[in-house]
Parts: sequence; structure tokens; C-alpha cells
Amino acid sequence: YILGTDALGRDVLTRLMYGTRISMLVALMAAFVNLIIGILYGGISGYLGGTVDMIMMRIVDIIYTIPDFLLIVLLSFALKDPLANLAQLPGFGWMQIVGSNLISIFIVFALLYWVGMARMVRSQILTLKENDYVMAAKALGAKDGRIIKKHLLTNCIGTLIVTTTLQIPSSIFTESY
Repeated sequence: YILGTDALGRDVLTRLMYGTRISMLVALMAAFVNLIIGILYGGISGYLGGTVDMIMMRIVDIIYTIPDFLLIVLLSFALKDPLANLAQLPGFGWMQIVGSNLISIFIVFALLYWVGMARMVRSQILTLKENDYVMAAKALGAKDGRIIKKHLLTNCIGTLIVTTTLQIPSSIFTESY
């Protein structure tokens, strides 16, 4: 059936590919946004450590305790009208093309799934920041942002790629319900 036609004579493969476009768009956007937010939040938390780390991770723990389905439903309904009103303003015509429901899904996924990435980035940075090359960069006067970007994140890029890749199917599954 996959390469043929269904009972009504429609090409099943073409219909499958058209249906996959939205799911892949949602999954890739969610993975990208989660990667960016997770890198920023987890990188700052892990590098600064101490009280800043404790407060930032407690915020992550609070977000983890909220049930996913409840947050998805509540935010989808709460964002529907504001996004529809925003789409009517000049310069936001692209929102009518994409659709307010799809944009609300992007926002919900961005608010919901970055916490796992932030925890993972934090743990990687906590282990890497004690290495000699970080101490050498500090001794040479490198700023904190440069140390995080050039030394720490580049050394945990493999883990970031794997985690981001594994987030794509979970985003598709969540989007389906």
C-alpha cells in the first residue's frame, strides 16, 4: 500500500509525505528552540554555580512538576486569541500563513521541553569547567561568555547533538496527542 494507491485511487506515499511536513516542522522547531534555551540557561547555571545555580535549578524542578498535557492544553487555549489578534497587525501576516495553532504549539514546546536540555548542559559544564584549559583561559583573561562558548560548549557538542536528535521523536509524539 505504501507505494500504491488506496481504495479511492489516491497516492498513499504522497499523502503520507504531505502529512509528515507539519510534524517534522513542529519537531525540528521544537528541537532547535529547546537547544538554544537549554544551552543558554544550563550554560549560565553550570558555569556560575553556587546560589545562582541552585535558584535556576529550582525553577527547572518546578517546571518539571507541571504535567505536560495540562500545560499543553492550558497554553494552547490561552494563546489562541492573542495570537489571532497579533496576526491581524501589519507585519505579522506570516502568522496567518503558518496559523495560530501551529505557533502556539511552538511556544508550548519552547516553554515545556527546554528543561531537560538545560539540565544536561548544566551537568556537562559542571564536569568540564574544572579542566586545566578552562583555568588557563581564565588566567589569560578570557571573559566568561567566551569560555562558555569556545571552551565548554564545544567540548559537549556531541552530547548536545544526541540529545537534540532524541528530542525530535518525542516532540512528534507529543504533538500527535
